[in-house]
Amino acid sequence: MASSLTPDQLQEPVTNHMRRDFVRLGHHFTVAQALGHLRREQPPGRIIYFYVTDADDRLVGVLPSRRLLLGADDQKLTELMVTKVIAIPHTATVLEACEFFTLHKLLAFPVLDADRRLVGLVDVDLYTSELTDLDRREGNDDLFQLIGVHLTDGRNGSPLTSFRQRFPWLVANIVGGVVAAFLTGMFEVELQKLVALALFIPVVLALAESVSIQSVSLTLQALHAGRPRWVELLPKLGRELLTGSMLGGACGLVVAVVALLWIGQGVVAGIVFGGIAAGVTAAALIGAGIPNVLRLMQRDPKVAAGPISLAATDMVTLLAYFGLARLLLSGS
Repeated sequence: MASSLTPDQLQEPVTNHMRRDFVRLGHHFTVAQALGHLRREQPPGRIIYFYVTDADDRLVGVLPSRRLLLGADDQKLTELMVTKVIAIPHTATVLEACEFFTLHKLLAFPVLDADRRLVGLVDVDLYTSELTDLDRREGNDDLFQLIGVHLTDGRNGSPLTSFRQRFPWLVANIVGGVVAAFLTGMFEVELQKLVALALFIPVVLALAESVSIQSVSLTLQALHAGRPRWVELLPKLGRELLTGSMLGGACGLVVAVVALLWIGQGVVAGIVFGGIAAGVTAAALIGAGIPNVLRLMQRDPKVAAGPISLAATDMVTLLAYFGLARLLLSGS
């Protein structure tokens, strides 16, 4: 592949560029058997890692070449191999594979199908011709920095292209802000009854937005490990919902105590607590859900997830805050 990745190349399937000329080592091999097998097979190219598979060709471990060369002849490969393997799914794009290199800083990754069968190998040579002197470099950090530069160069187009990619998602913020203004107007009666509610709108929104961005950032990091599946989404959202409820309860309690000491009205403290607790809980769910859904819909979550999550968080938080206020003030 060329030393500079173009946007079109970044969207190509990684299977178009992976190597298939590698040697598999059986999980039942000893070191002596593995070395004998490698001498007979004579694997081409640079050897960085060896891949250990079972009888069904499923990957069970990765064996760094140093461990194999220094292992005792009678040692089993299963005793030396690394079982926690970071692998690239066969459905990944070149862009996603590049992100694996910059995130995990390994020199090669196996490519697996849905059944964890080993179908190919991707190493740094596929991403830049400037890394041909890999063996002569003292350190490898600059290699991954270089890949990151090429990745950024390939992803970034002209200012007009960047504008076209980013502006449509910012419309979500515009719409969200306008809707938030309308929502505030809808609850004008409650604000007139209890003017102190307006004082806490900034902190209620700020807490919810902060948690939403935290969830978005953590989810984007997790998405580096591979494309999500619909069946995995519900358990992830359940865990984030629980985390969000604990964050919301803790933050709501702190601010409610401040409101009670400052304003001296229990109803204000109750509305603030409930609004923050509900808003933060919803924000965590939104922040975790939207990046996953965007990736499942073949959209880039890095550009779109933030604006959409923030707009949705603001609307849901204001609805919860003012809805609770209307409920508690309806009898007054």
